[in-house]
Amino acid sequence: MSVKNPSLLGGALIIAGTVIGAGMLANPTATSGIWFTGSLLVLLYTWFSMLSSGLMLLEVNTHYPHGASFDTMVKDLLGKGWNAVNGFAVAFVLYLLTYAYIFVGGDLTAKGLSSLLKGQVGLPAGQLLFFFVLAFCVWASTRWVDRLTSILIAGMVIAFFWATGGLLTSVKLPVLFDSNAAPVTQYWIYVAAALPVCLASFGFHGNVSSLLKYFNGDAPKVARALQGGTLMALVIYVLWQLAIQGNLPRNAFGPVIEVNGQVSVLIETLSKFVPTGSMAAVLSFFAYLAIATSFLGVTLGLFDYLADMFKWDNSLAGRTKTAALTFLPPLVCCLLFPTGFVKVIGYVGLAATVWTALIPAMLLYRSRQKFTENKGYQVYGGMWLIVWVFAFGVINIAAKILHEWEVVPVFKG
Repeated sequence: MSVKNPSLLGGALIIAGTVIGAGMLANPTATSGIWFTGSLLVLLYTWFSMLSSGLMLLEVNTHYPHGASFDTMVKDLLGKGWNAVNGFAVAFVLYLLTYAYIFVGGDLTAKGLSSLLKGQVGLPAGQLLFFFVLAFCVWASTRWVDRLTSILIAGMVIAFFWATGGLLTSVKLPVLFDSNAAPVTQYWIYVAAALPVCLASFGFHGNVSSLLKYFNGDAPKVARALQGGTLMALVIYVLWQLAIQGNLPRNAFGPVIEVNGQVSVLIETLSKFVPTGSMAAVLSFFAYLAIATSFLGVTLGLFDYLADMFKWDNSLAGRTKTAALTFLPPLVCCLLFPTGFVKVIGYVGLAATVWTALIPAMLLYRSRQKFTENKGYQVYGGMWLIVWVFAFGVINIAAKILHEWEVVPVFKG
């Protein structure tokens, strides 16, 4: 189920594919209050913090057998109470995202097939086709995920530059830096809306143990894959911010904010300032590929988490049991309650903060107390980095709560 020399690029693409989801299309709207300079700083801050927390997990993971995931590490280092809290947060986020990806990916598949076949293809048929092709790859092996993700990422890059090429060359500096704004215009008072969305745009932590197993325990190689994959995502995000916020003025974002960043409305509003051509169709294709790669990455992390929790091995029988528990619950829920995830999807970022920031910091602190003779891989930084990442998690939770309750100012365009 594994190979002797998996490629570094393949590992980086698994991370990039997991990170770059269709949710990135909402970033310019979420950061419209702080605008381009502010969004650049928040993206850099979030990228560094999330990459650091992922590398923390990697260091802790090296003290355990290959395949050990959150369940083993948290139970051993933080106890059953924290393991229950973390386990709920991990399951909630990964199952809910899988559920949402099946619905959205299945919907796009059904529409694409209907157009291609000149006949109506039902939503359940689209969901089942989207689901079975990708779920089979995860069940087969991480190498299959590696290969398919590489193909999908190549398509995403082509689609991205096809959609944004004209926008990137037509960026207007006065718009990008909001030069015509009134002298008293404030930006940083709106940072609470941006932080949680940017955090959700850099989630890959469920894949750390998967990659360590895939790379046969080569932690430095995994670290380079995490760095490369998240850096690819950061570059794409910055270019996307540049394309949108360099052409659509900040004071014109009102209609887009009202519909929570709906892409069709974003493009319609953008078309008043710059030609958008076939941008809507190409971005739909990009979003479809992004959903597929995110589905592969998210379910791979969930697959290995459940295998670790139930101690199921890598045999055909073991992988089949793990696959059944990974895929059947969200598939059944999606078929029976197609849009049920909408009611709770807003809490994904809040739950994800627990196991992408708070828990990694706590694990590394306890790990360095327990494994004092560690001569293997170590993440950069000492106690200051642990405090940094933990504080990053607390800040994001506070930002999400304050923004939801509208205790802090909310930018409306």
